[in-house]
Amino acid sequence: MILKEFLELRRDKRTMAMIIGLPLILLVIFGYAARFDVTDLKTDVYGPQAKTVAGQLKDPFDVKETSTSKGKDQAEQALREGTVDVAIVTGSSPSEPSTAYINGANLFAAQTAVASIATSEAPIKPDVLFNPDLETSWVMVPALVGMIMALIGTLITAIGLVKERQAGTLEQLAVMPFKPTDVIAGKIVPYFILGAFDLVLVTVLGCLLFGVPFNGNVLIFALGSALFLLAVLGLGVLISTVSQNQGQAMQVAMMSIMPQILLSGMIFPLESMTWGVRWIGYLLPLTWFNKIANGVMLRDAPLSSLWVPLLVLAAMAVLLLGAAVLRFRRDLAPAMPKIPAKTTATAGAGR
Repeated sequence: MILKEFLELRRDKRTMAMIIGLPLILLVIFGYAARFDVTDLKTDVYGPQAKTVAGQLKDPFDVKETSTSKGKDQAEQALREGTVDVAIVTGSSPSEPSTAYINGANLFAAQTAVASIATSEAPIKPDVLFNPDLETSWVMVPALVGMIMALIGTLITAIGLVKERQAGTLEQLAVMPFKPTDVIAGKIVPYFILGAFDLVLVTVLGCLLFGVPFNGNVLIFALGSALFLLAVLGLGVLISTVSQNQGQAMQVAMMSIMPQILLSGMIFPLESMTWGVRWIGYLLPLTWFNKIANGVMLRDAPLSSLWVPLLVLAAMAVLLLGAAVLRFRRDLAPAMPKIPAKTTATAGAGR
């Protein structure tokens, strides 16, 4: 029995690749990603003493802009749009202490900023916005909403077409008057409706149980959520088209979900990752949904500052759904009845 099992594993190249290659890949990627320290804080300095204070700042503050004409309103706007982590507003005289407004929605960067200001020689007092008490739950709940939707949408949908193949009903779909787009739509729409219901339920419960505020525009959040659901559902259907059974579908689905959890900025800050691993995070749908959920719920971010995540999610949804349709069409092609050319020619001659 032991020898038989080894022979079966040797023939199953996909399982062997996962057993040998996956641990090495996970070790390298997550080893570079598993860092909580933030070594670079995007900082703007405003006010009459902007140039003087900017010259006194040391690492991890990375000064992007100094302006003597801007003040508190512009600092809050920059933080709300997410363009900086810290915006320092100086006093009217060198003896007057400056105020560092900190984006508390970015938890790791905010904690680093508060600790750095406490040890700084410059007379600066911190003022944390959007998450004054630096509550972990305020930052985690928006990300958990996306993680739960990614888990449900990808895993459940990935099993959908595999069940059809194992039950033998995929061939029946091939002879019915349905286009591949019709079948994909029929598979996705029910899960999309249920996923939207779950998303609303999880968001409302998260706000009620953990006291997380919802400060932004509901329509922007709904648009981002819809695009994110389409992307993860498309990924699930695509996984089902490349899997032969439910076991393979679940394995591939979990392989796609794990990087989204660890490389989306939900657990480890993207800013602390090496550039190669960080770009993997930018290829994941959950990374962009986290930006939308965090921006809308905590910072009341306007649409003008969230158009990039929305556009990226829309592109991902189109690409994943398009790839799923193409793969499904290829799976249906062998089952479609074809009339040989000679038979057609003979029938024409007989008439």
